[in-house]
Amino acid sequence: MPSEFDVVVVGAGFAGLYMLKRLREQGWRAIVFEAGDGVGGTWYWNRYPGARCDVPSIEYSFSFDPELEQEWDWKERYATQPEILAYLEHVAERYDLYRDIRLRTRVESAHFDESSGRWEVKTDDGETTMARYVVMATGCLSSANMPDIPGRDSFEGDTYHTGRWPHHKVDFTGKRVAVIGTGSSGIQSIPLLAEEAEQLTVFQRTPNYSVPAHNQDHTPEYMQAVKDEYRAIRAENRVSPIGFGGRVRPAEANAMDLTPEQRAVELEKRWEEGGLTFLAAFMDVVFNPEANAQVADFVRRKIASIVDDPEVAAMLSPDTYIGCKRLCVDTGYFATFNRPNVRLVDLRKTPIVQITPSGVRTSDETFEFDAIVFATGFDAMTGTLLRIDIQGRDGKTLKEAWAEGPKTYLGLSVPDFPNMFIITGPGSPSVLTNMVTSIEQHVEWITDCINKMRDEGRRTIEAKPEDAEQWVAYVNQIAGFTLYTNCNSWYLGANIPGKPRVFMPLFGFNTYEDVCKNVVEDDYRGFVRV
Repeated sequence: MPSEFDVVVVGAGFAGLYMLKRLREQGWRAIVFEAGDGVGGTWYWNRYPGARCDVPSIEYSFSFDPELEQEWDWKERYATQPEILAYLEHVAERYDLYRDIRLRTRVESAHFDESSGRWEVKTDDGETTMARYVVMATGCLSSANMPDIPGRDSFEGDTYHTGRWPHHKVDFTGKRVAVIGTGSSGIQSIPLLAEEAEQLTVFQRTPNYSVPAHNQDHTPEYMQAVKDEYRAIRAENRVSPIGFGGRVRPAEANAMDLTPEQRAVELEKRWEEGGLTFLAAFMDVVFNPEANAQVADFVRRKIASIVDDPEVAAMLSPDTYIGCKRLCVDTGYFATFNRPNVRLVDLRKTPIVQITPSGVRTSDETFEFDAIVFATGFDAMTGTLLRIDIQGRDGKTLKEAWAEGPKTYLGLSVPDFPNMFIITGPGSPSVLTNMVTSIEQHVEWITDCINKMRDEGRRTIEAKPEDAEQWVAYVNQIAGFTLYTNCNSWYLGANIPGKPRVFMPLFGFNTYEDVCKNVVEDDYRGFVRV
């Protein structure tokens, strides 16, 4: 006989853990399925050298329990993967969540049964679970993207993907190592790999903007000062467009209203402060091409001042708008290319033709390697969802529903898929924010929604098709006011061949949260509730 629960949650990262905790508190019987051997989600799988969050650790953490805030001391400004994983394991233990989490269990299918109004969820252990609601807490960056390079599987050395790194220390000492990709994981790992490898060759297709992290240890005095102000910090984050940095100096002017000297002073201050809020130097950076060019030129000048070889500096200098791809945060990335054992290959000039049993062949050179690291990112936001056989009304699959790109209402619900919710799905602010802030807002909205359904004796809730269409148009309209759509980024799905080009995240967390509140106040406008 199938197991029976009120709610099935898929994924045990930040989203799944908080979802389970809140469901339990509201009296729901819930089960979490997690493919990994442990909790942590993104931070369970991404163990590559240098893996860190790019949001300050004091803010990249749960705000739902003041006692949890007070008992946990973050060691550094930007926490490492092991520290974040330890934190999530602590959360799971502290709130006794493990007893309702089934590890090493991958969800293969979720089908909605119209006759019973319940979801039938099948897992790879052969078990079937029935539930009134399904919550997809699968994460935005959880499906590794392996590039389709001819001969990829013929390589006889060791291969790694930054998103599926081994759970043991990998020693590259004395080895010839290739890194393919210079996105965030490449930028974080390359400096550390260069310290070990005899020779490190970096294959770059598109250079990325990166700003210094200026990471530092937290003193006990600093952490106590944070704890004294934590509630105020959290409140400020909930009204921020990006869900963090509420206490960072806000932009006070448009770039183009200042003199070149004034712009330079402000940008230099932001560079020395470090971190993603560098883009908040001026109010018009993500809207005005001229303003954006001033900031981009500043970063390119910084790259030229750091990298000794002018040709290498030019190769590392992006020619796109800054911010239209997610800005990276690094420790010593550009300086790494001054090392004698590091070489940069520009794939726009000499693309990879194939991977051979002994290495990599480009259009004009053959390389031999002992190991290849694929830092090629993720099938972002939709990849994991579409790898599950999800079927809604009349057997309609999610792949069919999203054939032209993901269509959701509020990033939370999909027409024809009753009682299915997505945490930080496409159409919500998600990756343009502090993910933890967005996750908490979504978990609380979903829980409040199904509580209301229970109180009113209703059976199903789903988004109206016309409202989902209008929401997708709205998300892309907002993006159109910015410069985000002006380069081939994973925000658009451009890193995955054949993936529909639709801008997926919504700019502006604080205004989005207001919309979600207004939808509820207007008796769940845009939803059908039966």
